[in-house]
Amino acid sequence: MRDLYTWLSIALIVLASVTGDILLARAMKRIGDLGELRSRRGLLVVLKRVLSSRTFLLGVACMALAFYGLLLALSWADVSLVGPASASLTFIGNAVAARSFLHERVDGRRWAAVLLVAVGVALVAV
Repeated sequence: MRDLYTWLSIALIVLASVTGDILLARAMKRIGDLGELRSRRGLLVVLKRVLSSRTFLLGVACMALAFYGLLLALSWADVSLVGPASASLTFIGNAVAARSFLHERVDGRRWAAVLLVAVGVALVAV
């Protein structure tokens, strides 16, 4: 039963982390170049734009959920499983989500890396 809880918490980490990364990326693309905005309008305008973005705040909440999921998983399993599994599955999820939701170009090298990471996760899980 502990293995089931471990893998469910790893799934929570991955889902929350990938969702947070996608939401934060989308928010920052909408806001624009922060350095340019700060130099033109000032730091307070940058802070106001970032902190008034619902997408940004939801992304931060998802990242916080991923962090607490990590703490939960570490209470059930060893860091030697939870760390690599959650990080590498998040890498895979980010590549798929970037292509699907952000319409980013993911080249062949990244897909090859995703495949190698997936094989590594399978080896760690056994």
